[in-house]
Formats: sequence, C-alpha cells, structure tokens
Amino acid sequence: MQVLVVNAGSSTLKLTLLDPDDRVLGARELPSAGDGVSAAAPREALADGLGDADAVGHRIVHGGERFREAVAIDAAVEAALLDLTQLAPLHQPKSLAALEAVSAALPDVRAVACFDTAFHATLPARTHTYALPAAWRQRWRLRRYGFHGLSHAWVARRAPQLLDPAAPASRIVSCHLGAGASLCAIAGGRSIDTTMGFTPLEGLVMATRSGSVDPGMLLWLLERGELSERQAATTLEHRSGLLGLAGSADMRVIVDRAEAGDEEAELALDVYVHRLRAGIAAMSASLGGLDVLAFTGGVGENAAKVRALAVAGLGFLGVAIDERRNGALDGDGEITAAGAHGHTLVIRAREDLEIARQVRRALADGR
Repeated sequence: MQVLVVNAGSSTLKLTLLDPDDRVLGARELPSAGDGVSAAAPREALADGLGDADAVGHRIVHGGERFREAVAIDAAVEAALLDLTQLAPLHQPKSLAALEAVSAALPDVRAVACFDTAFHATLPARTHTYALPAAWRQRWRLRRYGFHGLSHAWVARRAPQLLDPAAPASRIVSCHLGAGASLCAIAGGRSIDTTMGFTPLEGLVMATRSGSVDPGMLLWLLERGELSERQAATTLEHRSGLLGLAGSADMRVIVDRAEAGDEEAELALDVYVHRLRAGIAAMSASLGGLDVLAFTGGVGENAAKVRALAVAGLGFLGVAIDERRNGALDGDGEITAAGAHGHTLVIRAREDLEIARQVRRALADGR
C-alpha cells in the first residue's frame, strides 16, 4: 500500500508519498495562506509526478477524548473533527483545509485521520487530571491532552531498534525539540506522562511560545487592564519563548550569539536548558528511572550544544554523552559515553513513517 502523508503546518502543506517499504517516492512542500492551502495545489502536485497513492494519511492535531487511535475518515468523522476546532483553533483549521483540498484531488482514495493527541490517550488519571473542580473538568473537558504524539510514538518504536537487543529500553524519555517542544515519558511503548497539556502552550520554553508560566501572573495583568485577552494570547503564542528572551526564534542564532558572549542569548539558552533538564527529570520520576534519553525534532537532532548542555546536568540519572560522537553524528545514532548507565540517542523525526503505519493498520482493521 502506497500512502500519501499529508502534514499541514503553520505556513506549508507537506505531501510525502511512501511505498509499501516506507521508501520516499516523492515529496512536495506547498505554501499555505490564512487557514489553509488552495484547493488546486494538491491536485497540481499530484499531476506533477508526485505519484499514485492507495491511501492518504492526514496528521490531525487534536482528537479530543473521542479519537484514541487512527480512524478512516467519513462524513461523521469529519464533522467530529470540525467540532474539535474549539480545542485547537490555531491548528485544526489548517488540517481540515488540507483534508478538504486533498480529498478534492483524490476523491476515490481512502483517507485516514492520524492524531497528535492519540498516543497520549494512555495517560493515567494522575497525570492527565488538573486540580480543578469536577464541574469544570466535566463541563469543558479540561484535562491534559498532550501533543507531538506522532513524533513520540515514532521514538518509542525507533529507539529499541538502535540499541543492542539486550539493552534495557522500557523506560524512555522522548525529547521533541523543534519550534514547538515537548517531552514524553514512555513506559513499555506507552505514554504515561507529557509536558504539553490542554493546549500546546504548556511545558517547555519553545521558539515563540512561553511554555508554562504562573497563571496568577496572567490574571494579575488581565485584571489590572494591562493587557487584553487577545494581546495576552498573541504574546504567549507568538512573541515569547526564545524570541521573547533574545529577539530570535532560531536556536542556531541563539547558540552562536551565546558563544560570542551575547548576554541576552546566554540567558535565553540558560532558561531553555534549565527548563529542559527539569522536565527530563520529572519525566524520569514518572517512569521510576531512565533507560533511554532520546532527542528528536529540528533542535533535538541538530543542536549538539543543546544536547550537551542538557545532559551535563543529568548525571544523577545515569546519563552521559560522548563529546566526539555528539558533535559528529549525522542522522540516527547513539551518543552515549562509555560507562554511562542510561543510553542517549538522537532520532530523526519521522512522523511520516508513523502516519503510514497507522494508516495501514487502521484500514486493515476496518476502522
């Protein structure tokens, strides 16, 4: 089964065609505007030699509590996805616009929705429950949903493949570090804790998102009329994180400036790494220990400096990295220092492979 993977991002629509052995047959990155992509763009890309698909897999950011695994898309599912837009107003419309455009280009090809929240459907109540009144939690479905699940699911599958079969790999902390960033505690292949919550704004410092901040501080600003709700939302989502700390959302720029002695960049890197270390330690506590620490995502894969700084403060967890291997690695691999108890890996983010796997399984199971 050849699967066309559709990934609607903030400014582009990525189409990747995978053959039955998960080899990439073709890929296109199409620009999008507003909440979506032009209906003609996918049709033109397919006509331009991208290739023929037997099935389509759509990355959908939010599945709510209903969608706990990938599901074939029909009119009822599409309506349910539209209803979930209120939980992800910045992301869900782009996914739905991509679904509409690709479905128009391939009306007779089966389509499957694959959810970024689904991997976290296994979170136990102790980690997904907020300490809020039951009436609130039930009325508005307030809980930790978690995101980046497709990336974390790939890490859960890929990490054991990179290790000696005799090496323990049942307790994994997956670090998805990109423009968005989150951690996941994986026990026996299942998510049991994660840093993102009801929205993708909670947790680590990110490129332009603040990560967790004191809600009382926000209430103080709003109650005094210092900010409007829209100003607060826009700033927390788009003007905070690394951008707010140092004026750049690009980790490469931050690292270069910090190494040159720029104080703002040094502070940004310190804050980022401090929160990252604390999060890794918290995820390890949820697991009761750590067998594997895995870095993925644009920063996780490419910023050797960030990996080195993060692991340097985690020796008490039994992890350490080899400086030479860390600096020279290109692609998937192990960077563990000799004698370290835990294994440290770098894994390329391959949500496309995870989506293709889920598509094949969903269609084979008749879901």
